[in-house]
Amino acid sequence: ADLAETSLLNKLIRTSLVESSHHVEILQQDPSSPLFSVKTFEKLPLKKELLQGIYNMGFNRPSKIQETALPIMLAYPPQNLIAQSQSGTGKTAAFVLAMLSRVNAAEKYPQCLCLAPTYELALQIGHVIETIGQFCTDIKVTYAVRGNRVRQGTVLEEQIIIGTPGTMLDWCFKQRVIDVKKISTFVLDEADIMIDTQGLSCQSIRIQRALPKGCQMLLFSATFKDTVRAFAMQIISNPIVIKLREEELTLSNIRQYFFVCRSREEKYRALCNIYGSITIGQAMIFCQTRRSADWLSVEMSQDGHQVAILTAELTVAQRANVIQRFRDGKEKVLIATNVCARGIDVQQVTIVVNFSLPTDQKSEPDFETYLHRIGRTGRFGKRGIAFSMVESQNVGLVQMIEEHFQTKIKQLDPDDMDELEKLEN
Repeated sequence: ADLAETSLLNKLIRTSLVESSHHVEILQQDPSSPLFSVKTFEKLPLKKELLQGIYNMGFNRPSKIQETALPIMLAYPPQNLIAQSQSGTGKTAAFVLAMLSRVNAAEKYPQCLCLAPTYELALQIGHVIETIGQFCTDIKVTYAVRGNRVRQGTVLEEQIIIGTPGTMLDWCFKQRVIDVKKISTFVLDEADIMIDTQGLSCQSIRIQRALPKGCQMLLFSATFKDTVRAFAMQIISNPIVIKLREEELTLSNIRQYFFVCRSREEKYRALCNIYGSITIGQAMIFCQTRRSADWLSVEMSQDGHQVAILTAELTVAQRANVIQRFRDGKEKVLIATNVCARGIDVQQVTIVVNFSLPTDQKSEPDFETYLHRIGRTGRFGKRGIAFSMVESQNVGLVQMIEEHFQTKIKQLDPDDMDELEKLEN
């Protein structure tokens, strides 16, 4: 459930849209039909209730993916679309607008199906529908998710059904509470997670195969590996494909330093020195084990620092809460174990500390994790600083990381405060 969790956490964390500076590529089947991109929501064929809903959500203008995808999704006759875009780019709001626009509010039966890989993601999408659609009083949503039982013969009046593939399959073919022949829009979100999860892709395909010919199909995926591409092409005919280029994580605008320390107490002293001599916006500190994360959090709290801790045994809701508090600046320091290094974007982090360097089973550097951890700072063109605490027997790891990334990691003396104060400039 790791991919799905990260994806959900990112949806919860990103209260503001991540504006990618990269362009959107459009791969089009039919070059003769012009595609428009819009700079304002008013240029789209949207009902005024929907415009009101969008402005209420705090969107003033379309994000990169929305500029390109919305005209395609709302076009008449309906077009099929495959879109690659990460969470936090505004894609959920985009396909929610498409569903709300296609629904005939006067008709009380299911018209749109939306599939997501997990119960939590289905609820998140529903939340966006309820917010954007709050002025469309005649449009209702229900959830085909585990625990939400329907009896055969139930007449569903909700026009939009969001759910996970297994339960949706039941509702369509076992309970028969959804007439698949009347579905006009089908959305499949997080396709890459569906494919990685046993059984979900077959279930999705079975649902899709039963839909009528003219049904509009919209598929979204954060990555576009060959398996995802093959799956998408298998279920969506004549699609327009759009890709939002991913932000490249690089180390170019991050200054990297390391300390050689003999014990965790010495690491802690070095950390206090960094803390004492540099003005910190917010810091993330990564520990190798939960034990060292717990120890560090106790030490720092006793020294009067406001600390939050993120470890694997927290539920998704608890993690989201910890990250949200950190984003709101309620805690200055977030201590995390390896598990949480990936995919969590907190824009105001200025310093990342590796309390120990990430290594793999063979005790070699885990390059990917190093990049993801320190890539948290220096985002969006800002400069960041990364410090690593290294045991003397592990100094070789630093050279391996330098060679691998063709980057420079400078050694500092943990007790040389003057040297540290110079880093500020």
